[in-house]
Amino acid sequence: MPCATITAASVATAHPLARVDRGDVRLRLASAAVLAPLALAAAWLGGPYLAVLVLAAAAGMGWEWARLTSSAALPITALTVLATSAPILVAVVGSPRAALGLAAVGAAAVWIAARGAGARAPGWAALGTVAIVLPCLACLRLAADPAAGRGTILWLFATVWASDTGAFLAGRRFGGPRLAPRLSPNKTWAGSVGGVAAAAAVGGAAAILSDGTAAILVPAGIVLGLAAQLGDLAESLAKRRFGVKDSSGLIPGHGGLLDRLDGLLAAAAVQFLMTLWAGSSPIAWRV
Repeated sequence: MPCATITAASVATAHPLARVDRGDVRLRLASAAVLAPLALAAAWLGGPYLAVLVLAAAAGMGWEWARLTSSAALPITALTVLATSAPILVAVVGSPRAALGLAAVGAAAVWIAARGAGARAPGWAALGTVAIVLPCLACLRLAADPAAGRGTILWLFATVWASDTGAFLAGRRFGGPRLAPRLSPNKTWAGSVGGVAAAAAVGGAAAILSDGTAAILVPAGIVLGLAAQLGDLAESLAKRRFGVKDSSGLIPGHGGLLDRLDGLLAAAAVQFLMTLWAGSSPIAWRV
C-alpha cells in the first residue's frame, strides 16, 4: 500500500490534518465525489451490496498491508489478501464464529510466511490482518440489525467523514501546535478539536433524523470521532515504522485504501463494542 522513503521533515500525508495545495484538494474532492456515493448506496441497500463493498475493501487493504510490511513478495501478498478477505466471505455466507477462527488462522499463517521469508516485522504483518478483518466483520454485524442496521452504518460513515472534514478545515484554518509530530507532523490540535466538533454535530443531526436522543448521540459521536483520529494516528505509526508516505496510490488525492479507511476501521470497532455492551445500536438508545 514501491514505497518511498521519507524523513520527518518531508512527510506530507494524505490525511485530513495535512496541509495540501489547491490541486491536491481538487483531486481529493473528485475522488470523494466518485467513492462517497458508492459507499452510501451500498450502506443504504445493505445485504449483498454492502457485503461486496466490505469484501473488496478488505482485499484491497490486505494487498496494501502486505506491500507495506512484507515487501511485494507474491506468495506473502496473496496470503495476506486471502487472510483479510476469506473471513469476510465466510461471515457473509452465515458463519460469524467460523469467520473469527479463520481470521486467527490467517494471521498465524501470515506470521509464519513472513518470518520464513525474512520480512522485517512478521508480527506487524500478522497483526495488521486482524486489524483489518475485525472492523470489517463489525460493519457487517452492525448492518445486519433489522431495526437499526441501515441507520447505524450511515451514521458511522457520516461521523467519520465529518471528523475527517472538520479536522482538515480546522487544521488548515488555524494551524498551531502539532498533535503528534513524531507520527504525523502535519496534524494539529486545532484540527483534532475541529474533527471532534464535527463528529458531535453529526451526532446531533442523527438524533433529529432518527428521533434519537441528542444527549446520547452527541457524546457517542464524539467517541467515534476520537476513535477515528486514533485509527489515523495508528496507521501513521505503521507508515513511519516502514518508512512510507502512503499505503498505496489507489485513490487519487488520498493515497491508498488504508489511508482513507484507517479512521473508519477504528470507529467501526468502537461502535460495535458500544452496541455489544448495550445490546443495541446507539441510534436506538433512549434516556
